[in-house]
Amino acid sequence: MPKILTQGQVEQYRREGYAFPVPALDADEVRVLRADLEHWERQQGHPLDFPEKSKSYLLYRWADALVHHPKVLDAIEDVIGPDILVYHSTMWIKEPHTPAYVRWHQDGAYFFLDPLEHVTAWVALSEASERAGCMRVIPGTHRLPMIEHDDKPDAHNMIKRGQGISGRFDGERGVSMPLRAGELSLHHTALVHCSPGNDNDDRRMGLGISFVPAHVRPLGPVKPSALLVRGEDRYGHFLRETRLATPMSAEAQAAHAEAVRLFRLRQDQGFRKAAE
Repeated sequence: MPKILTQGQVEQYRREGYAFPVPALDADEVRVLRADLEHWERQQGHPLDFPEKSKSYLLYRWADALVHHPKVLDAIEDVIGPDILVYHSTMWIKEPHTPAYVRWHQDGAYFFLDPLEHVTAWVALSEASERAGCMRVIPGTHRLPMIEHDDKPDAHNMIKRGQGISGRFDGERGVSMPLRAGELSLHHTALVHCSPGNDNDDRRMGLGISFVPAHVRPLGPVKPSALLVRGEDRYGHFLRETRLATPMSAEAQAAHAEAVRLFRLRQDQGFRKAAE
């Protein structure tokens, strides 16, 4: 029996590559975690951005709490089993009334993991309605092989390098996955998805957490790091990250910098290989 998903949601994830909405955080949890995130934005003097928006769980208490939240992990266990690593995370913040967007893409095209069993939990810390630019998905595309991606950097593209799929899905609207604050959605690493701009009056805030079962291995010469958040890691395919102790301490910043360096190095090497 699933721990938190309905049986229908488990079957939808297998069949169509996504499931939503899943209740995870209550209103008080959302308020506290968002307040902590925005506290650190004020301390640092700018909205959360690269590199801190990547692997934020190694720097901030709000992100550490989300990647370890029992209900988030229950949802992940329902689709990939009990031995769970966090490979990556990205905080997606679209300011109100801005055209920030993400092109159609597959996460697995630039994560370089095998087998393709990574699942992303997108946890909303504010309303992620259609007006706010919620995620859109194309059901069933997780059964496709990795599609060729290209890079189209743009000031409004939220993926720094601008990776995405040209041509094939032009004109597609997909299926919207609106969420209320405190809910999450799940999507498979090969599922084609995107998101448009935010026409809402509030920031659209969500943490995309990339979870993998412990048996998944990274491809290529660079061994990346990952954080064990539930169960056991009997494989050792990743360098072991250590759970955050003190937010934004010198130790936390050093650990974060190294983890992000390895992740980007793998992306750069994969990009060069694809270009050859």
